[in-house]
Amino acid sequence: MSNHKDGILYIGVTSNLPARVFEHKNELIEGFIKKYHLRNLVYYEVYEDAYSAIAREKQLKKWKRDWKIKLIEKMNPQWQDLYSDITQ
Repeated sequence: MSNHKDGILYIGVTSNLPARVFEHKNELIEGFIKKYHLRNLVYYEVYEDAYSAIAREKQLKKWKRDWKIKLIEKMNPQWQDLYSDITQ
C-alpha cells in the first residue's frame, strides 16, 4: 500500500486481500495506514499458504527502500491503484 508514487510504503499479509484493502481505503482500521492515508494497492503477491506469505512479508520488510520500489515498478510502473484488478 502507498499514498502516491515514491511515497510511503506499507507491507502486510492477509488471507483476504480485497476485504483488507477495502478496510484500508475506507480507513476502518486504526494504525499506520490510516495515519499516513495509504489508500493505493500498488503491489501484491499471492501465496498458497500463510507460512509462505508471512516468510515473504518478513523478507520484504528487511529490503532496502530502492529494492522495494524496483519490485513495485516491475509490476506496476505507473504506481496505479490495483484494487480494481483484485475485485473483478
